[in-house]
Amino acid sequence: MKATRLEIPEVILFEPKVFGDERGFFYESFNQQVFNQLTGLNVQFVQDNHSKSQKGVLRGLHYQLPPKAQGKLVRVVQGEVFDVAVDIRKNSPTFGQWVSAILSAENKQQLWIPEGFAHGFLTVSETAEFLYKTTDYYAPEMEQCIDWKDVDIGIDWPLTEQPSLSVKDQEGKSLSNATVFY
Repeated sequence: MKATRLEIPEVILFEPKVFGDERGFFYESFNQQVFNQLTGLNVQFVQDNHSKSQKGVLRGLHYQLPPKAQGKLVRVVQGEVFDVAVDIRKNSPTFGQWVSAILSAENKQQLWIPEGFAHGFLTVSETAEFLYKTTDYYAPEMEQCIDWKDVDIGIDWPLTEQPSLSVKDQEGKSLSNATVFY
């Protein structure tokens, strides 16, 4: 497994070793020991989630506040998404900055998004199935949403038309009005 730290070094892109032949392929999608070695962390994942979205669906920018903050390890098993992590740690030198990666069933890459980051993605293929492991359980009372189009963040979403949004995502707060990490 190859690990690449992105422009915000706490966010890590993982590329697995894929073994393939005319019959198909095999790869290890997760190994706790390898993850710990490559990240220098010792996190425990407690929940796996699976979503399916149509082209143009934008989900995010979501996060949970302490004491229920979540780190996420995300990947796509069908289709392709434009995946984004935004640093929302007020005392961080990269506060308000974002990084992105194209995650797809084809490239089999995964993105580690630690606590203190908001997360979102845009489905760019006809459909996409998105899997993520979380380091804490879903806690709706701690869930927050930042506006996906916040001008202070300035994410360059690869949009060709207005995205399809949930009610929650339509009501996201600006970063300047959001409760963030300290």
